[in-house]
Amino acid sequence: MKNKKKFIVSIDQGTTSSRAVLFNLQGKSLFKSQIEIKQYFPKNGWVEQNPNEIWNKTKKVLLQVIKKSKKLNGEILTIGITNQRETTILWDKKTGRSIYNAIVWQDRRTADFCKKYSLNKIREKIIRKKTGLIIDPYFSATKIKWIIKNIKRAKILLKQNRLLFGTIDTFLLWKLSKGKIHATDSTNASRTMLYNINKNKWDTEILNSFHIPPNILPIIKNSSDYYGLSSKSITKKVYPITGVVGDQQAAAIGQACFKNGSVKSTYGTGAFVLMNTGDKKIYSKNKLLTTVCYRINNKSTFALEGSIFVAGSGVQWLRDKMKLIKSAAETEKIIKLLKSNRGVYLVPAFVGLGAPHWNSDARGVLSGLTRDTGPKEIIRAIIESTAYQSYDLFRAMEEDGLKPKVIKVDGGMVKNNWFTQFLSNVVNIKIYRAKVEDTTALGAAYMAGLYIGVYKSLNQIYNKWKADRKFIPRMKKDLRSKLLKGWDSAVRRTLIK
Repeated sequence: MKNKKKFIVSIDQGTTSSRAVLFNLQGKSLFKSQIEIKQYFPKNGWVEQNPNEIWNKTKKVLLQVIKKSKKLNGEILTIGITNQRETTILWDKKTGRSIYNAIVWQDRRTADFCKKYSLNKIREKIIRKKTGLIIDPYFSATKIKWIIKNIKRAKILLKQNRLLFGTIDTFLLWKLSKGKIHATDSTNASRTMLYNINKNKWDTEILNSFHIPPNILPIIKNSSDYYGLSSKSITKKVYPITGVVGDQQAAAIGQACFKNGSVKSTYGTGAFVLMNTGDKKIYSKNKLLTTVCYRINNKSTFALEGSIFVAGSGVQWLRDKMKLIKSAAETEKIIKLLKSNRGVYLVPAFVGLGAPHWNSDARGVLSGLTRDTGPKEIIRAIIESTAYQSYDLFRAMEEDGLKPKVIKVDGGMVKNNWFTQFLSNVVNIKIYRAKVEDTTALGAAYMAGLYIGVYKSLNQIYNKWKADRKFIPRMKKDLRSKLLKGWDSAVRRTLIK
């Protein structure tokens, strides 16, 4: 055993793929297995995934990583889990089978309900104060309510006390342990719109207002905590699971955003900005969210968050629906062929607009078209849109009195050097791209390792962080203003109600 290398495995179950990553104790990624996950769009604004597919593909990538660890003569000390957050699954306690597809965080089917629900201003204030969130279809609460109301099987199982709810982390824990673990962590709980961030527990008043029974909910643990053991029949050997954290919070941990005011921005399927606010809960006047950044030793650290619903998924749209590219990697070469955006803007409000607009009715707009507009302009417009949406978030932060000096970035989109430089130009802030590509998975590994004593403190983890490249703003003020004016004009066209 002494000669064996020591590893930590992270499961990273995202919106577009399931992956597992093998890390050494220095935080270096040694091996990664990844499989794409299909999304279904049964109606306008609806987004679903198959829970069986999520589980089977997650299990597959995990087993591949475990197999690789043996080839490397290594020992896996523990498993960490990170996941797409608000996505909602309800399943049968007895059989483990889901009763409906996973309703993905992007799904907007409960928009009308949310509008009516938020007409009660007292109720809206209660939700804001207790959960840190605004009333929106994005979060799990109304998704749960919809399934209970519309799926006959849900009502039957409720009567039999056999119905369980979970975000993806909870579902995976249940599956990995063969039904022995029904738990979540406080970061995922803080995205349900049912969790009281002040008291670290499910809120009875809110549960009652949504008619959600508390017995279907998982127990809430720390982000770095003992969750239980994987089943030998699944993982071939029993492994402890000691870290669970929502993907955006995991990215903040992987980016070592432990100091008050430190900021990370992740550019994956969507884009998410998190600012660490320490033990202080800051309630934004500009519709940013107050959320749990991580919880360690029963102490919560909070964050201010802005969410962009479409970032990398816009590139996916170019590839899969528009057939304008064959791979995301092509975009950088194509964009460089143009000297400017030629006045073309694409607002990817395919499922409404996130922060700071929070408009469910908004729909995508392509504006500024001429006879000369072709595929290259549209490709550039979708890439640029993520930078403009980021600007909207940072402007909101600044108006709340919180302007960051540096932004640490990660995610698939920032591999594109042109985009990352353009982002720095538009937001007018220095950007550091992390050396470790799998930042989100790394954050889960750190939480898992912290619990078992591999890492003694957050400070030790902080000292491991390294930048791959720095991007300094280079755009003239006049050009920036002109581009942003064009963007604001395009956004106004999406706001149809």
